[in-house]
Amino acid sequence: MPLTNKHLLTVCFITVSALMATTSPALAGKISRTGSSAKVSPRGQMLALSCSGCHGPDGKSAGIIPSIYGKSTEYLETALREFKSGVRASTVMGRHAKGYSDEDIHLIAEYFGALGKKTR
Repeated sequence: MPLTNKHLLTVCFITVSALMATTSPALAGKISRTGSSAKVSPRGQMLALSCSGCHGPDGKSAGIIPSIYGKSTEYLETALREFKSGVRASTVMGRHAKGYSDEDIHLIAEYFGALGKKTR
């Protein structure tokens, strides 16, 4: 039986709910890696939760789906915009990206870009 939009939304809702239940409210709006803290939008953090279902926690995929951890904000934003416009070929990402506004794309890219920043 093919998946419908209702099924996909249900799966996304369950995934986001589970991730939110395991995320400490004290960490909302902050990313702390290697001893540093970078401010990120709480909305960007929430939007990025849907990416974790495929790309793994913090964008570190353990499977065949590409990891997005360590990619720059600029790279991620460009990639998402290209998926949205159809410039970059995809089977799934184009459909996901079309559901986001340009601001949403920026916030998601900013969140994952902050995760991969190393302190010097």
